[in-house]
Amino acid sequence: MDIGRLVNLSYCSRIWQPALIAAGTLALFIAGCRAHDFPQYAPNYREYVYVTNGGSDTVTILDVVNVRVDRELPVGHNPVAVAANPAHNEIYVVNSGNAPANGSLSVIDAEHNAVVATIPLHRQPLSIDLNSAGTVAYVANSGSNTVSVIDLTSRRETAQLAAGDNPVFVRVSSDGKTLAVANQHGNSVTIIDALTGKVRASFAGCPGASQVAILPDSTKAFVPCSAGHQVMVIALAEPAAQPNAGAGAHPAAPDRLETLMDVGLVPVDLAMKPDGGEIFVSNSLSNSVSEIYDSTDEVGDTYMIGNTPVRGLVSRDNSLLYVANARAQEVTVYSIDEGKRIGSIHVGDGPGPLAFSAAGHLLFVADNHSGDIAVVRTSTQSLFTLLPAGRNPNAIVDKAFNVQ
Repeated sequence: MDIGRLVNLSYCSRIWQPALIAAGTLALFIAGCRAHDFPQYAPNYREYVYVTNGGSDTVTILDVVNVRVDRELPVGHNPVAVAANPAHNEIYVVNSGNAPANGSLSVIDAEHNAVVATIPLHRQPLSIDLNSAGTVAYVANSGSNTVSVIDLTSRRETAQLAAGDNPVFVRVSSDGKTLAVANQHGNSVTIIDALTGKVRASFAGCPGASQVAILPDSTKAFVPCSAGHQVMVIALAEPAAQPNAGAGAHPAAPDRLETLMDVGLVPVDLAMKPDGGEIFVSNSLSNSVSEIYDSTDEVGDTYMIGNTPVRGLVSRDNSLLYVANARAQEVTVYSIDEGKRIGSIHVGDGPGPLAFSAAGHLLFVADNHSGDIAVVRTSTQSLFTLLPAGRNPNAIVDKAFNVQ
């Protein structure tokens, strides 16, 4: 029997949990375990999902190949964010700490799923982003009004960059030249030159700025103003043109506020299509999602989506939007091409953070209130199983790799 067949049998044999077998669902469950629904894996393939549990000071690690809990790993106090290195088999966990104590960054070796380093940070770190080379991490320290620059090779902080009041989210552009920081209490956005560490611009007028999305071509940043009903759009500085023969270089176009777009009440999350074509805004108090056309800075339609939408995630083929509705115990599935809801999936209590498996055949949903992870089969848009997590799971990331 080939390894792919063995792996597929492993899916069906390992997760016969009582909750699935009860109420006459066994036959349906067995019928649903078809080999073509799951990818075939090489013997040296590994894939894990890492879930931070803010109330347990742990990270739950899920084995994606066998769809089971691998282990629960102790980290620092109050882990709130997690990121996977795109170039190395490492995971980084932001531990917010307990004020007035400083937080820390736990480094997990993904091949052995063990903490191999702890990097000191500053007060109340809340967010992390990595450059595309996986060599530098940026952490927003909300209690220190700074952004830490972490050299991931030497595993040490190399700089603290000034931000605004209560920076809660940092994003680095794909070209590695720009940091955009959402300052929640400052109701502002700070734009930093990532190469020099200097503040290039600051934009006020975004109440409760809470997140940042940057287009793949690094030309625009979008920020939801979560204490209001708008999304701020910032045109990022353009590099200086190369000088022509006999002429001087043209100055770079500066960062500038492009517009403030009206969406729904309390926009809390931005879900961008992988191709960068549109952005979907979760309006938590309007129970809706607004579609933004980022090339024209226009709000298209707004769709009623569910009770308190808090997170969205677009499928890799740009066709489907999954939205976690925190007070409905469900994930809504919206067809982008058809412009309508096509279903909903019942999950655990308080669904929030979302992550796809590397192949896209599974969607993982962190259920904050019930303390579990819903595993959804994307081929059938149905719940596959629930796996236990720690208390208050609040962030999630997938990491796939081959071992030597």
